[in-house]
Amino acid sequence: QVQLVESGGGLVQAGGSLILSCAASGSISNSNIMGWYRQAPGKQRELVATMTSGGSTNYADSVKGRFTISRDNAKKMVFLQMNTLKPEDTAVYYCQLVILRVNYWGKGTLVTVSS
Repeated sequence: QVQLVESGGGLVQAGGSLILSCAASGSISNSNIMGWYRQAPGKQRELVATMTSGGSTNYADSVKGRFTISRDNAKKMVFLQMNTLKPEDTAVYYCQLVILRVNYWGKGTLVTVSS
């Protein structure tokens, strides 16, 4: 049973920073993709950033240059460093793990950016 648990969300002022963490547990193959998606109120869930187990990254244009994804494969964790936060970054952030095209999701952590 694969489980993902996010942490690190909260309230921050515009221009501030937050670090999100996601810990995975269960049977996880060495080859996988971990990443972050977000869903703002009234909007669809969207990609924020992903990173393969080999280190390749993919970012949404809206966060390039501000957010950095990283992972610790030994600890089965993925992180999202968020800098220069904007009110439009307000959303529930979900951790995603993809193993052999099967998607697993965490329950999400709320990030609120005040103006």
